[in-house]
Amino acid sequence: MTTLRGTLPPGCPDYVHLPFEVPSGTAELKVSYTYDRPSVPAGTPGNALDIGLFDERGAEAGGAGFRGWSGGARGGFFVRTDDATPGYLPGPLNPGTWYVVLGPYTVAPQGLSYEVTVTLVPGAAGEAPAPVYPPERVPGRGRDWYRGDCHLHSWHSDGRRTPAGIAAAARAAGLDFVNSSDHNTFASHAHWADAAGGDLLVLLGEEVTTRNGHVLAVGTDPGTFVDWRYRARDGRWAHAAREIRRGGGLVVPAHPYADCLGCSWKFGFAEADAVEVWNGVWTPDDEVALAAWDGMLAASVRGDGAWLPAMGGSDAHRAPDVVGHPQTVVLAEELSRRAVLAGLRAGRSYVAESKAVALDLTVSADSGERAGPGERLTVDAGTPVTVRLDVSGAPRCSARLVTDQGVVLRGGPLPVSGAGVVRWSTTAARAAYVRAELRHETALGPVPGAMAAFTNPVFLGAAGGA
Repeated sequence: MTTLRGTLPPGCPDYVHLPFEVPSGTAELKVSYTYDRPSVPAGTPGNALDIGLFDERGAEAGGAGFRGWSGGARGGFFVRTDDATPGYLPGPLNPGTWYVVLGPYTVAPQGLSYEVTVTLVPGAAGEAPAPVYPPERVPGRGRDWYRGDCHLHSWHSDGRRTPAGIAAAARAAGLDFVNSSDHNTFASHAHWADAAGGDLLVLLGEEVTTRNGHVLAVGTDPGTFVDWRYRARDGRWAHAAREIRRGGGLVVPAHPYADCLGCSWKFGFAEADAVEVWNGVWTPDDEVALAAWDGMLAASVRGDGAWLPAMGGSDAHRAPDVVGHPQTVVLAEELSRRAVLAGLRAGRSYVAESKAVALDLTVSADSGERAGPGERLTVDAGTPVTVRLDVSGAPRCSARLVTDQGVVLRGGPLPVSGAGVVRWSTTAARAAYVRAELRHETALGPVPGAMAAFTNPVFLGAAGGA
């Protein structure tokens, strides 16, 4: 048994490496840790200490020796050849220098004193399991609108649900696909195969949780590691984004305006493929994210036309967090990783609070041409077009149409049936794009109510805009 002790002062490095030796013939490695939590003045962060493990291949950037990360969710973990604590990877316990990596998330003014105990159990190694991953395509319904939640946490990070529990909740929420997004670990990837099935596509990914914001890696190859040990000032973000894309995934900044420490996005959006505008229950930071995203849309039609689709995710960790609130509804050619990611990347999607809410936004010209979210209706600037929004499952909600000029139409409350149609006529000269929102009733007069659903934009006009 080895005990590693120390005290970290305020302003210490973000990550501290504690080396220890693993001899030949080790069958199991166990780590436990404690740290002090002194009283601090009101409003001052106290101590919080994350932990993870890297093996003899090293703890340098890039993760060659990565064996797991549990953040602050657990007081200890074990690793064997045949098994490991959730969040950690089973596999060989090769001799050499291994590393416990500490992440002092916050440090009290008095400092943070820690004690890490490493216990090595000798013996014969078990048999390493062969990883089995979920299929990349399930039967589905052909070309259709598919509902999914791309921001979910299992017990492989700081969630409380197992993959099977998440899958059951996803099916109850009417979802067709989910994305595994545990914090800073891909250990869950090999535990989703039994949860998937003919009615549920499981995408694999990670929530890359840096000190300057969180980003979802959506739909990466099994076992893709994306490092999180950097800040915006370190200049490593573009490389990390390329690693996500090299692994076949989408780069999606999560809750970019959240006010929790380290949660708001500081890296800019140049490397993003989409942005999570709606995270969990609709709150003021989602309203800020929506306004900022809409500002980016307006800027895109004045610039080179590049734009970021919006997504939503529940960020569900445990009850009472609701899996599938909200959910992203994407038009895909089939229920497969390739097709779903293509639809999300193109913005052929909308975000809804539940399976009950459905939208159909189309813009059409008299010639018969029409376009939906994420598409462009190519018409001359003065050609009249008709915007039509069909809604179901949203009783007493009000519809709003939004363009690059702002809110251009506020519809009255829908009937208690929750169904209705909104129509509006415009031209490309008046609206470079149009998108729709559904809002719940509010007692605050002109203040918009909580979101029930919103769409990605339909662009109008000649190509060369968005």
